[in-house]
Amino acid sequence: MQPSQNAFNLATQFESCYLESYQDSRDIWTIGFGHTNGVQQGDTCTQEQADQWLQDDMADAANWVTRLVITEINQNQFDALSDLFFNVGHVELQTSHLLQYVNARQFGAAANEFPKWNHSGGVVLLGLTRRRLAEQALFNEQ
Repeated sequence: MQPSQNAFNLATQFESCYLESYQDSRDIWTIGFGHTNGVQQGDTCTQEQADQWLQDDMADAANWVTRLVITEINQNQFDALSDLFFNVGHVELQTSHLLQYVNARQFGAAANEFPKWNHSGGVVLLGLTRRRLAEQALFNEQ
């Protein structure tokens, strides 16, 4: 399964595109649509590079979803999880209750876990709250 346009829509809706590197809420150097791999202070990119990094980063997130989800899910669930993995990372999610519920096919319980992933550095962020609710809504769509 590959991310559909819905996954990319979530990412671009909640990730502003920056063509110059900046430090995110956890002081991680970031560029483009939330790209962090190898980013340093003073880096710049073109819109085309930012778009490509988003494609690559979303593909990486989708690969982790494919590796870690051991049960059948629908496209909307896959897209919601891909955006979550893209934003949060596989290390944090691979032992999460959310993933455990998905793999146990307890999709209602899994959906209820999305809003809990709205912290950065121990602080609740309104943008993350909105993003998690959007992912949750997509996850629940049949």
